[in-house]
Amino acid sequence: MTQPLDEEKGAGSPPVIHPLSTEAESPPRSLNVVGRLNDRLTSLKLFESRGIERVPLDERHVVTAADYLQMTLLWFSTNITANNMAIGMLGPLGFSLGFVDSALCATFGALLGAAGVGYMGTFGPASGNRTMVIARYFMGYYPSKIACLLNIVIMLGYGMIDCLVGGQVLSAVAGGRLTVAVGIVIIALLTWIVVIFGMGLFHIYERWAWIPQLIAAFVLVGSAGSKFDTSIVSAGSATTIAGNRLSFFSLCLSASVAWAPAGADFFVYFPPTTSKWKTFLMTFLGVGLALTFANLLGVGLASGTTTHPSWASAYNTSSGALVVAGFDGLGGFGKFLSVLVALGLVANNIPGTYAASLGFQIMGRYLAQMPRWFWSCVGVVIYTACALGGRNHLYEIFDNWLSLMGYWVTIYLMIAVEEHVFFRRTRGFNWDLWADPSKLPMGIAALAAFLIGWAGAIVSMDQVWYVGPIAKMVGAHGSDLGIWVGMSWAMLVFPPLRWWELRTFHR
Repeated sequence: MTQPLDEEKGAGSPPVIHPLSTEAESPPRSLNVVGRLNDRLTSLKLFESRGIERVPLDERHVVTAADYLQMTLLWFSTNITANNMAIGMLGPLGFSLGFVDSALCATFGALLGAAGVGYMGTFGPASGNRTMVIARYFMGYYPSKIACLLNIVIMLGYGMIDCLVGGQVLSAVAGGRLTVAVGIVIIALLTWIVVIFGMGLFHIYERWAWIPQLIAAFVLVGSAGSKFDTSIVSAGSATTIAGNRLSFFSLCLSASVAWAPAGADFFVYFPPTTSKWKTFLMTFLGVGLALTFANLLGVGLASGTTTHPSWASAYNTSSGALVVAGFDGLGGFGKFLSVLVALGLVANNIPGTYAASLGFQIMGRYLAQMPRWFWSCVGVVIYTACALGGRNHLYEIFDNWLSLMGYWVTIYLMIAVEEHVFFRRTRGFNWDLWADPSKLPMGIAALAAFLIGWAGAIVSMDQVWYVGPIAKMVGAHGSDLGIWVGMSWAMLVFPPLRWWELRTFHR
């Protein structure tokens, strides 16, 4: 097999092991502190030393029915969590939508976003490359670093939100005797313990993490379901309601599709013979079902605040406190389940932290010289500090930050789909060239389409701090059209620009 160029590998790169292997190759002895610590870590069972290097065929394992099931369980565990319940709460409480409108927007937004994650997931087994390495084949070696940087932001942002919501739930369970700040640190530390080991422990954890979360969610339905107010209706004029529907739908889509830039990261140890349609379907089901269930629980809890003052008071404290209020009447068992819900956020936090650590390595050859686990530590420190600083502004974070992230992800996905369908159908991909800028696309067309798409998103966004002129045209308060305008502008300009780029540079 042709070996990839060593462009992104630093001297003394850690050895490669199978993610579920219990043995590691003996690493070369390093002289610096990080190197010596890396030498010790690679001797531990389940520790993954591989970074962004392509996984060669001889290190991949045969895919079985259990592996396909694991794809679903991984994503289901990742998303059946309290932070996604908090997103559902924004339908009635943030956009003044009725129960039915909120439920429909949350469901179809989650499912549409899950399709994007499933699509990108199929490239993991086919290439053996991480998602943001694969982006080089769509956007070019250097322009793809823009997407990589944005992906680091989105994954660390999710880490911040996970720590925030987890800290809120733990604080509410303790009746305020445990501060939100302490709860944030607890969630961050538990995440760090798992993610530092890498793929092996990560897959084992996610294989089982969904069980207590699903039990707690079912009990929450039984405990709080009778207080859901399904009769609430959307407020405002017809155009205002339509604008709010689209804004909330876009927000739920953003929360779901945000996993697409990491969709292939966790499947790189599967062989190219892995079924693409099964990979897509199992990923789609894992993301879509978990997010739909969690979002609907959030919608239900939010609807109950209109008729139950205790729930409204809890939400005024935090979204996490509202989740705890849903277990009222169950006594100590309800508090125990609330703790499980809070700890479940670790399952959501692990894959994002893992993907962000790979992103740091992809940003440059010097950054790639530091091992993956080091960047995992850096990521945990960053989002823990941000969570501690932003713990009183969760709604603003959700409403503004998630939408902004959805803009770039959907633009990137549109470029990837068009490159794949229109320009790679017969040419295919040479996955061995992942680190050779001279053999990858120039990226001129993709960069231009990406920036034009962003321009469309800016003039169409509806945020607290800025409402674009196109967004102002819908309803009394505007509507967030950023995803749709940005994606459509990129869709229109990329094919002719890419055709010109191929004719001119032949790559």
